[in-house]
Amino acid sequence: MLLKKQTVWLLTMLSLVVVLSVYYVTSDPAKNDLATGGKEEAAGEMEASEKDMKVITEAAGDEAFETIRMEIQDKRSKEIADLTNQVGSPDLTAEEKNELYTKMQDLSALETKEKTLESLIKSLGYDDALVRTENEEMLITVKAKEHSRADAARILQVVREEIGTNMVATVEFQKN
Repeated sequence: MLLKKQTVWLLTMLSLVVVLSVYYVTSDPAKNDLATGGKEEAAGEMEASEKDMKVITEAAGDEAFETIRMEIQDKRSKEIADLTNQVGSPDLTAEEKNELYTKMQDLSALETKEKTLESLIKSLGYDDALVRTENEEMLITVKAKEHSRADAARILQVVREEIGTNMVATVEFQKN
């Protein structure tokens, strides 16, 4: 019995390592860096240039997307923690534990798909994109100065190429 618990624990830890590795690789540390590097303090005061103010303003504008991303990540972390606790229960059969483990893998895969789609949409020339999945529907919010039906169709085409045609996707544009 001890060996089975150790195996479940090992698989759980390996899945967490994979999730964190994917997150680390797909995150963009330069985007979240607000340091003004290279500026020196003069007489104990920092003087903010116009460029520095623009960086801070852009960061505040992206705060809504980051807040939503963090909420989604917190929700999924709780779900994974709950599933991990359930997997550790000695009352469950091996089949039930495998089912829970599969759910944990599905959550990790979903997060990876969302991050990949965000990167692909940004590569189309948009300032930022937020991809989230709710009730088997993919909700896509894109920050753009201008948009058209053709832009939405192009984004939907990229999404369908990446995840297939079995999921409904909705595109919403948000002005910068």
